[in-house]
Amino acid sequence: MKFQIGDKVLLLHSNEEGEVVDIIDKKMVTVDVGGVQFPVYIDQIDFPYFKRFTQKKAPPPKQKKYVDDVKKEKGSAIKGYNVAEGVWISFLPVFDKDIFDDDVVEYFRIYLVNNTDTHFKFDYHLRYTGESEFNLLNEILPFNDFYIHDVEFEKLNDAPRFDFEFSLATPDKKKADHFEASLKMKAKQLFQRIEEMLQKQEASFSYLLMESYPDKVHTEKVDLHKLSAAGFKVYDAGQARQHIPPARTVVDLHIEKISNDWKHLNNFEILTAQLREFEKYYELAVLHMQPTLIIIHGVGEGKLRDEIHDILRLKHEVKSFVNQYHPLYGYGATEIYFQY
Repeated sequence: MKFQIGDKVLLLHSNEEGEVVDIIDKKMVTVDVGGVQFPVYIDQIDFPYFKRFTQKKAPPPKQKKYVDDVKKEKGSAIKGYNVAEGVWISFLPVFDKDIFDDDVVEYFRIYLVNNTDTHFKFDYHLRYTGESEFNLLNEILPFNDFYIHDVEFEKLNDAPRFDFEFSLATPDKKKADHFEASLKMKAKQLFQRIEEMLQKQEASFSYLLMESYPDKVHTEKVDLHKLSAAGFKVYDAGQARQHIPPARTVVDLHIEKISNDWKHLNNFEILTAQLREFEKYYELAVLHMQPTLIIIHGVGEGKLRDEIHDILRLKHEVKSFVNQYHPLYGYGATEIYFQY
């Protein structure tokens, strides 16, 4: 097969007829072989097409990059990616020769392939161990592919995650506001896909991100009249405080004040009941937005007091608390001051 580019005549080993359909730059062209289009390097066009990526290329910078805008590439007819309907992420390996003259993958060219009739906006992140390494905001047209960036082969051993957030370029009230898709790449799976690709003599392998853009999810409103008719109590949220139990400004936690039948309880059961009573009136004080609350816990060995103080240290509504002498309770009470 012959290709005429300027004054050069290039050969491609194939039994099918082919032609150059586009000139990408001085080094690469797009060829069509049997209805399948793919890019090739001019100086390597005499090799079988599945080994077309042999040009040595400097690896991309390793520093963190943020890309706000990149020109849209010229669209393709979604040929050569082996994708069905939907939106896909496609990996095109670039090969190099090792010391044994075998083909080894040097890096991957990452493409977003839109095989739908919908125009999308997308926000892309490449993350390693949770940290964003590369970010791209752009759009992809219907039935088009979009070159995103290159990823070194060695970097795919660092648990990469390819995150996408899609939205419609033209908003539709019936459709979801956005759709998130993510691909986590494992080294073992990657090696298997490369082997399968080579055995099938294919140019790339792809993963499905989205079959179709989802509809908006409508949450059904609860019919309060039906709930009321069924015997449930229905309150106006603006009047919720009117329907909660009354709070207290002073709560006595002596066990005989809590339960009439307590003499059979052991110390642990008594302490548990006292702490439960404390939590109950603490929550009521907060719901009623009380400025202060006095908890009577007694002196004793101080076990109940210490448990309450440990709890209060973790409450964000507590501005301060103090266990000092009180003319009515002595040292057997703690006064709590709230902040809202």
